[in-house]
Amino acid sequence: MSVPRLFWFLLFVAASAGGVYLADRLVLAPGRAHQRELAERDAQIRVLSERNQALEAAVRLLRHTERRARLVVLDQARGPEGQLRSRVRFTELNAQGDIVGEPRELSLDGDEIYVDALVIKFEDTFVTAGDALKGKALLLFRRIFTDRGRPADGEVLDREGQIPQSYAAERAPTAFERELWARFWELANDSEEAQRRGVRALHGEAVSTRLRKDRAYTITLRSTGELTIQPTQ
Repeated sequence: MSVPRLFWFLLFVAASAGGVYLADRLVLAPGRAHQRELAERDAQIRVLSERNQALEAAVRLLRHTERRARLVVLDQARGPEGQLRSRVRFTELNAQGDIVGEPRELSLDGDEIYVDALVIKFEDTFVTAGDALKGKALLLFRRIFTDRGRPADGEVLDREGQIPQSYAAERAPTAFERELWARFWELANDSEEAQRRGVRALHGEAVSTRLRKDRAYTITLRSTGELTIQPTQ
């Protein structure tokens, strides 16, 4: 090849290489960068979506409630001296809303009723994780009474120190649960010992309402331990 031809050939090769380089820098490189940005954005969206789903699941667990008892007002009437008396039926329920044990029919003075319970609340981390053993609060219905009498004179529902009948009916209680109920007041006064068991609080809690004749009321328990009583719709 002659020198002029070689020169022009080399010049052509250099120009082609330069063109390829410029095309890569001006066209292909931005495209690759855009693809990387899209991939990174998609990855971030997936992470945020997974976190959001986990958060929603945790919130659902924290807000999860179970029907634990049903109270039906069978009759209300005034006695010879004008005092109101309420006849009610109290029925414990399991987590599925099925009847547990024998319903109790009670006659109580007045219409403002209180249902007193003992509650064991676990740390929220166990609740949000759906822990099989500590994923929801535990409840024992202790007694029922009205504003016309002393709580100590109320009708006993479940015995303190024993496994509540609703849990015993669902499944065989664990040694862990039996210990919690047997040592309830001891652990209630020893926060460090309770914390070692993952327990946030142990205490009594009562709900009350003013009864109406021929109405039914449902007592529910949230996973975190809050107790409510509401008329059944």
